[in-house]
Amino acid sequence: MTDVSVRVRGMHCASCAKAIERALSEMDGVKLVSVAFSTGTVRIKYDEDRVGINRIMRAIEDLGYEVVRERREATVRIGGMSCASCVRTVERALGGLEGVLEVSVNLASESATVVYDPSVTDVDEIGMKIDETGYRFLGIAGEESVDVEREARERYLRNMRRKLLVAWSVGLITFALTYGREHLQITGLPWILLALATPTIAYAGREMFSAALRSLLHRSPGMDLMYSMGIGAAYTASVLATLGVLPEDYLFYEASVLLLAFLLLGRYLEARARERTSDAIKKLMALQPRRTTVLRDGAEVEVPISDVKVGEIVVVRPGERIPVDGVVVEGESYVDESMITGEPMPVRKGEGDEVIGGTVNGTGVIKVEARRVGKDTVLAQIIRLVEEAQTSRPPIQRLADRIVAHFIPAVLAVAILSFIYWYLIAGEPLIFAFTTLISVLVIACPCAFGLATPTALTVGIGRGAELGVLIKRGEVLEVTRKATVVLFDKTGTLTRGRPEVLEVVTTGADIKDLLFYAASAEIRSEHPLSKAVVRRAEEAGIHTAEPEEFRAVAGKGVRAVVNGRVVLVGNRQFMEENGVSVEPLKGGVRRMEERARTAVYVAVDGRLMGALAVADRIREDAKEVVDALHRMGKRVGLITGDSRKVAVAIARELNIDYVLAEVLPGDKAEKVKNLQRAGEVVIFVGDGINDAPALAQADIGIAVSSGTDIAMESGDVVLMKNDLRDVITAIDLSTRTLSKIKQNIFWAMFYNTLLIPVAAGALYPIAGIAFRPEWAAGAMALSSVSVVSNSLLLRRYRPELGRNG
Repeated sequence: MTDVSVRVRGMHCASCAKAIERALSEMDGVKLVSVAFSTGTVRIKYDEDRVGINRIMRAIEDLGYEVVRERREATVRIGGMSCASCVRTVERALGGLEGVLEVSVNLASESATVVYDPSVTDVDEIGMKIDETGYRFLGIAGEESVDVEREARERYLRNMRRKLLVAWSVGLITFALTYGREHLQITGLPWILLALATPTIAYAGREMFSAALRSLLHRSPGMDLMYSMGIGAAYTASVLATLGVLPEDYLFYEASVLLLAFLLLGRYLEARARERTSDAIKKLMALQPRRTTVLRDGAEVEVPISDVKVGEIVVVRPGERIPVDGVVVEGESYVDESMITGEPMPVRKGEGDEVIGGTVNGTGVIKVEARRVGKDTVLAQIIRLVEEAQTSRPPIQRLADRIVAHFIPAVLAVAILSFIYWYLIAGEPLIFAFTTLISVLVIACPCAFGLATPTALTVGIGRGAELGVLIKRGEVLEVTRKATVVLFDKTGTLTRGRPEVLEVVTTGADIKDLLFYAASAEIRSEHPLSKAVVRRAEEAGIHTAEPEEFRAVAGKGVRAVVNGRVVLVGNRQFMEENGVSVEPLKGGVRRMEERARTAVYVAVDGRLMGALAVADRIREDAKEVVDALHRMGKRVGLITGDSRKVAVAIARELNIDYVLAEVLPGDKAEKVKNLQRAGEVVIFVGDGINDAPALAQADIGIAVSSGTDIAMESGDVVLMKNDLRDVITAIDLSTRTLSKIKQNIFWAMFYNTLLIPVAAGALYPIAGIAFRPEWAAGAMALSSVSVVSNSLLLRRYRPELGRNG
């Protein structure tokens, strides 16, 4: 199965999305279609043996929408061409390749300029096709990336501005002429209004009327049809009044043009607002450099980033963004990795150190061997995850979908019934009934329902990505609110994940002497506790000595000779076996063990010097996070493979509600399942790879990422930065995003429930209020813009626990 996302322009409401989904779902070989009209994205999973992407794109275009085909232009060199028939053969072969948009072959220069969609094919496939045809692919002469989506978006907004200027200018002129005709006394005014309105509606409303016609032909009526009916009815009545078929009371030229002006204004403002909903993705994409310098045949060559291959050496100068994920092979520098790790201080990178694409090189020149390029880099994985999450559909979207599915037929019915009631039953003038019909057609706004979920989802998930919180599924929003228990894996999540020396007690010896002998004895050992002792000595600025003799005793300790003195480092049993009494430290060691710390004794020449308390240090932010979860009304649990004594000590220190200790890694998922059977809704926080089964079993899995391979992470939420407070950010942001969706749906429901009856004349018998079509168009424009603007407020979200963002 092939999974692609394409950008589509011209979708204005949920009906448009439904039309595309229905058309593509009926195609043989298409397995899944997910349309997010708020971002203009259509995601398709299909069997490429049964249907091609070009055919799928044509199907979308046949519905009247514009597929924004990402274009990349490459000039390839071809050997073996000798005549015009060779040119035709190559053009035909490349033109038939899936994803190739244009081909132009030049025999004189033995090259072909190929415009292709990089999401479908690439230069390697183009080269293979040339070779299969019987000619030789000799490489790339040049390649240029074009940001077609940005250009298409700017072109669309420019066209909208021109149409708005024309529609509003003519609309205000026709309005002034219509309502000032008694004072102006212009001869032939209806014909002047006809001359002004006709070209304006033809120019500014052409796309809308075309879309309405196509929706009729494809039996998928949308809002364009309703708007076209409203404007078309007002214009047609005006023409008939101009010809004398109807009375002059039916001159609605100013109404028809102003209706169009309001509709265009609403769509323009909505397009501008919707563009801002995807700012987070644009910011992430901006981290990818366009071009870079690689070493080829000993020379530095500047190439497009898409041309870099795995294994090539990339030269990164000071201030440049690192273009690929790789390993430093030469040079030294400090790299700003805050976009991945959240660490504000640049990190020193030298030979053998890994670097991540999109991070910023500091002061030195480094050469990097590319290990992951293109879509395989960490940054590309983040962008892909965010895009997929933004097009997902949380359960609350089903309500909006059901409403939209029945909305347009219901509105058409209300419009016709209001006309029938006022004209045939209430006996009001035909013009009044006609006005209510137009107002109902124009004021109805399913777009507000359609935009309610996707705009909030896009902004909320995008804001999360900016903060290093990747929400992978829309369903997370609703489940997070219902969660009753947050279960933390201990090692590496609540704790740092490696043992450290937290305390030193002595029998009167100098602490520096104790650390010198202990670290010198342990320096050859690979045991984690030994490494902790050595690190503690290094932090104290103590230079160790190489032991003359060294022997490790499994499970007990080490014996070494340092500067001619016999040093023993190990547990109580090891000391007693070697005739060293540990009684002098009995009280201090007891206090260590009560706090779940391991005592490592140190003796020199048979005399006890002291003991080191070693433990996996609790993270500084752990207590703050647990307290915040309690304030949210959630209970907190701890699960670990450690002894119950260690787990209870940590739980007591952090005020954790309950403990699951001595649990084997493979049994963690079963423990989660037991909680679920007891009626709990469980959030599990753990390592994205090691805790994969438990993360998958939990109602919501939050993976604390290593920041190197996001695609491998299990879990519904991935925390990119080494900050446990992001657990609170994930839960809080999910809750706020869901709240915005509910506000949007409520507003859409309130607007339509209140104003459709008003437009149908509900207030006329009570207060004598009749809704003018122009007012209806203004209200409709306001409703969609209000929903998008409300969603955009999520961009201001700041994490609850002391972080800037």
